[in-house]
Amino acid sequence: SEILRRAFELMTARGEQIAELMVRENGKALADARGEVAYAAEFFRWYAEEAVRIAGDVRTAPSGNNRIVVLRQPIGISLLITPWNFPAAMATRKIGPALAAGCTVILKPASETPLTALALAEVLAEAGVPAGVVNVLPSRRSGAVAQAVLADPRVRKLSFTGSTEVGRTLLKVAADQVVSCSMELGGNAPLVVLEDADLDVAVDGAMVAKMRNGGEACTAANRMYVHRSIATQFTERLARRMAAVTTGPGLSGAALGPLVNAEAVEKVHELVQDAAGRGARVLVGGRPGDGPGYFYPATVLADVPAGARILDEEIFGPVAPVVVFDDDEEAVRLANDTEYGLVAYVFTRDLARGLRVAEALDCGMVGLNRGVVSDPAAPFGGTKQSGLGREGGHEGLLEYTESKYVAVDW
Repeated sequence: SEILRRAFELMTARGEQIAELMVRENGKALADARGEVAYAAEFFRWYAEEAVRIAGDVRTAPSGNNRIVVLRQPIGISLLITPWNFPAAMATRKIGPALAAGCTVILKPASETPLTALALAEVLAEAGVPAGVVNVLPSRRSGAVAQAVLADPRVRKLSFTGSTEVGRTLLKVAADQVVSCSMELGGNAPLVVLEDADLDVAVDGAMVAKMRNGGEACTAANRMYVHRSIATQFTERLARRMAAVTTGPGLSGAALGPLVNAEAVEKVHELVQDAAGRGARVLVGGRPGDGPGYFYPATVLADVPAGARILDEEIFGPVAPVVVFDDDEEAVRLANDTEYGLVAYVFTRDLARGLRVAEALDCGMVGLNRGVVSDPAAPFGGTKQSGLGREGGHEGLLEYTESKYVAVDW
């Protein structure tokens, strides 16, 4: 607990240094990087407090003959595999609960962002983590490293954040040793704006849900479903806001930095072109930036038809496709029509109606009149092919423990 608290304080003190390192590694805007450092550090603070609250259970068996004692013990050596888009937060979200539970870890950061992981390891070492407890293993041979580690019978936990495709492969590898797995995989988040929504709140929420980290987030609003009666107003307001987003190098003060690599730009543009070819209207953006750098402007697509790839695939870029619906049932049906189920967003002035829609959505998290759901104190995770298990909150701590039942008579 004390070590994690010191790690929080050290990370906070070095926030600007770590933020600049992240900008140089993956291109995100400096404001996004600063926000990530603050968010990432909070996992150390939260799990500093959770570390001393790993409760067991004692109760009398129904027969009355003995007591049932349940202990929570560390699950063991844990392999943590993190992505490039949130190189600090995805690491602390795994390291924090693992250490709080008493586990040692091997962190395999994304090939694109090893330096942020090494910077966090320095912070943890200075905070007092003993040698050999947190091990950072950068590598360009991610698959080979994961297979070698998971083949060792001493490894008992895998926590992975990344694509569903890679997650499926890792689950197969982990099956050989029956390793406990936590998976935070892809998303295809719907953002539903009902006809009674406050448009100011809805547009503000849409901007945050879409443009956080330049759209390179599993929680990014991927599809925007707007009631027909307000679709024109919403789309026009959103287009004005997106047109005002400045694009430039991450350290320049621009609101939107480059995408992570050339392949990311190509993928985003392919999705935009496919939608436009099927009849969608490009209101803002829609073409890669000129000159050097992997830039793609903030883009809004209206009248996106069913069947467009952009409604089925994770965009991972600053593109907002808007689709019209006519009633709540249609909105829920469209929102649930995906293999993913990470997060959804709902905007309405009627709380009861919003909760009914939230309960009908097949996903692990719902932002109700909010464009952000991530919180260290809340269980983060999805349904269907968006993953297994939860990170954050008390549930995130329990992922790194095993329950041991002791039958005792006293």
